[in-house]
Amino acid sequence: MTDRLVGSLGALVAAWAGIAPMTRAQETQTAVLAAVDPAPAPADCPDFVPQQTRCWSGRAVKGGYYWIAVPQDWNGSLIVHAHGGPRTSAPEPNDPLEDMERFSMTVKEGFAWAGSTYRRGGYGVRMAAEDTDDLRQIFWNAFGRPRRTLLHGQSWGGNVAAKTAELYARDAEGQVVWDGVVLTNGVIGGGTRTYRFRADLRAVYQFYCNNHPLPNEPQYPLWQGLPLDSDLNRAQLAERVKTCTGVGLPLAERSAEQKRNLADILAVTGVNEEQLVAHLAWATFLFRDMVLRRLDGLNPFDNSHTVYQGSHDDEALNAGVQRFAADPMGVARLAYDADLSGLIVAPTLTIHAKNDATAFVSNDALYRETVAAAGRSDLLVQTFTDESEHSRLSPPEYVGLFQALMRWLDEGVKPTPADVAMLCQVAAPRYEDGCHFDTTFEPSTDSRAN
Repeated sequence: MTDRLVGSLGALVAAWAGIAPMTRAQETQTAVLAAVDPAPAPADCPDFVPQQTRCWSGRAVKGGYYWIAVPQDWNGSLIVHAHGGPRTSAPEPNDPLEDMERFSMTVKEGFAWAGSTYRRGGYGVRMAAEDTDDLRQIFWNAFGRPRRTLLHGQSWGGNVAAKTAELYARDAEGQVVWDGVVLTNGVIGGGTRTYRFRADLRAVYQFYCNNHPLPNEPQYPLWQGLPLDSDLNRAQLAERVKTCTGVGLPLAERSAEQKRNLADILAVTGVNEEQLVAHLAWATFLFRDMVLRRLDGLNPFDNSHTVYQGSHDDEALNAGVQRFAADPMGVARLAYDADLSGLIVAPTLTIHAKNDATAFVSNDALYRETVAAAGRSDLLVQTFTDESEHSRLSPPEYVGLFQALMRWLDEGVKPTPADVAMLCQVAAPRYEDGCHFDTTFEPSTDSRAN
């Protein structure tokens, strides 16, 4: 697929003018909510952290629930975690425990850990970044400033963490507050670029299946995701996908038409069968939240000049697929919220599974280009593994990352991917899984090429 950037100076001026009211509203909300957060309350630790670990929980004044864990053999460094998603449901007090367990190897290695739900569900990178930095301040207020304060973002949380590191790099006195950053399987290509393929997926899927929406349902532009008053749920969406493509049925039970529909959809979009329903769900329920609730109905997506390729009849596909043109203000508002400048000030390590089918490894190539364009490549080290899992990689790989980052901070020597792999190998005997680094791999910005 090829895309052409559409816009003009006048459109950009108008778009940025539209951002100003949103910015003022955010600043007003921040000022109103500037009350001091209550101190964390002692809590019983879950059994997946080491014995003698101390835990606290609480709720920030802006609404986010959080948990904190400090091991008995604390090394004096704190990891503040930004979770992925975004989760569309309302936050619950114990939601952070899922990620505390997923990344409990950091507590076992002596780090303190803190994670928040953010104040609400739904899309909002700047909102989540503000809440992430607030959690850092909550910890500092309660326990004093640690020797090192590290920022970790996983999946969409990688976007949140990278944005946090840019927006809240220094305090009011100009001092750096985040010593280092780790981004794992991160959605770090920028909001205006990394969701585009899901808009394409909606258009291509509808061309072949014509059941999302169904012909007898109210019609809507596909870039909206789903009308706010629709009660369609994920299970019902999965049934529609099964009807059209056979996904969820044994291969022998799929019709020839289902097989051809599926083959064309996958070939054109680059999505794999196992993740088709998940990506369509994001392009449905997340798009509804992003576009209709956060962007006031403005369209940030554009396929007006996209040439779709790979089907059994590309001419018919390109002639019949639903087309939509982005609203420049919608693009600008999404960019303001979720795009990255690359102006990093802290040493940053990334890791990405080469075969991640949820957040493509091309995210890291896009981030590499963004950081290079900002002149900050000296602060970035990227690593890659032969894995395909998105939500969690091999535990000793995280250990290797954080240990490499600590050495970088303490000794001033920038690590290589081979250095990270070596530290992983040292840690591997303490865990059930091994190390899967490919120290020579470099991804392309074209996700279909990796």
